[in-house]
Amino acid sequence: MTMSTETEAKLRVKTHDPVRKRLQQAGATPLGCVVETNRIFDRPDGSLRGRGCGLRVRSTIAEDSGGRAATLTFKGPVQPGEFKSREELEASVDDAETTTGILEGLGFEVILTYQKRRESWQFLDCRIELDEPPHVGLFVEIEGPDEAVIRSVRDELGLGSASLERSSYVRMLFAYCRENGIADRTLKLPDSSVTPESTSGAGAGC
Repeated sequence: MTMSTETEAKLRVKTHDPVRKRLQQAGATPLGCVVETNRIFDRPDGSLRGRGCGLRVRSTIAEDSGGRAATLTFKGPVQPGEFKSREELEASVDDAETTTGILEGLGFEVILTYQKRRESWQFLDCRIELDEPPHVGLFVEIEGPDEAVIRSVRDELGLGSASLERSSYVRMLFAYCRENGIADRTLKLPDSSVTPESTSGAGAGC
């Protein structure tokens, strides 16, 4: 299990191509491409979301190798600041389905399931994510040790004028489901045949 404070900027973009090109030119390290399946949990009374907390089981499948991995993550409330910062506890798990069953047995329920395509890079002291969630647009996330470093990397990638998105993917996709009458709150990528099942092991690449 790892405990850390996650500090990140989420930026809305029209395309990932210019950022990818700048990363390549700068000698950034590609970390791979995965399709995620994210299950978001809450208590029946909605008390986790009410406190600004999140509980998630994520399974990933690498697009090149088919390698699979899964994690269980708890996120605390967002702290004040220019960029989003919150405490995060994360542990690798062997099986996303079994972990889901344990949480449901403890009284939690799945309130949202969504896929997301993620292309990851390491650049200077930051991890850069090129994200494609369903229906709500394209985003670049820059996660780093502090706001000054994130701001510097953002500018170096040509994203200084990009719109800062303060809503989480969960909040955006909840709103999409509500506005479009999607009662089961399950959102998949339009071209994905990936299923939520996960086995042990990990791998990523593109």
